[in-house]
This record gives sequence, structure tokens and C-alpha cells, in this order.
Amino acid sequence: MSDKNRDFEVVSKYSNETLKKPIRATKHAAGYDIFNNSGFDIIIEPGELSDILTTKYKAFMLPDEALFIYPRSGHGFKYSVRLANTVGIIDSDYYNNPKNEGEIFIRLHNQGTKTLKILRGESFAQGIFAKFLLIDGDSLDNGDVREGGLGSTTGKV
Repeated sequence: MSDKNRDFEVVSKYSNETLKKPIRATKHAAGYDIFNNSGFDIIIEPGELSDILTTKYKAFMLPDEALFIYPRSGHGFKYSVRLANTVGIIDSDYYNNPKNEGEIFIRLHNQGTKTLKILRGESFAQGIFAKFLLIDGDSLDNGDVREGGLGSTTGKV
């Protein structure tokens, strides 16, 4: 991580690829558009779950922040497409974890009646960085250190 507060970085195994970095499309957009960097068009038929899609990016942020992943608004409205896990929550300690380096994955569920086609290079999700609050008496120093990737905190509560 650099001396910056938050950003997206290419996961090292994709460092030789030309990728579209997440960006805000307009001056007042809250979300960073996440692009289909897979190298192929993604087609999701009605009722289907997509394969697990890699963004080929990871994100770093301050310890009291998280990155929330949502489907692209138009895909949700026009196609009834949802994330398989409803909302992706990327914790700050997911960055550079030893299991997968913090690679952000997305899986979509087409709950509509029309086929969704996401072209190579087209945006299909968005990420929003936000601060989160702790309850009285809690601290960012409480808890274990993350050792794994996706789903690694299961069973720790």
C-alpha cells in the first residue's frame, strides 16, 4: 500500500494485462464503475447465476472504511440482476490477504426475464467506499487478524 488513503490496484497475477480501472463516470457519482476485464462477453440467461467474475483488482482503504459492491443500477432496474450475495462488503483487511491478495470477485444472478449481455470492457458493477461506525466500547484493535480471503471470517463469532 502506498501513502494514499484509498485506491484500486491490479492484482499481481494480472499485472501484464491491459485493464480498465474502476472510475467514477460523472462528477458527482458516488460509485466507481467496475468493468468486465475478463476478455470475453458475459452472458447471463434469465434465472441463471453467472460464473464467479474477477474484477482483477483489489482495493485498499483506511482501517475504518469498507468498499460496498453493488450491481450497476441499470442492470438491476432493466434486468432484475442482483449480486448473488446481495451486497459485497470488502473490509480494509481483505487487501493483500495471504489467500488471494484481496482480489475482488463478483457473482451476478439474473432474476429477470431478459438475457443480460455484458460486453468486454463494459461496466457491470459499482463500488462505493464508506466509513463505518463502531459501538461504544469497541475498537479497531479488537478481533483477530485476517488470514484468508472470501468467507474467511465465518465461524469466528
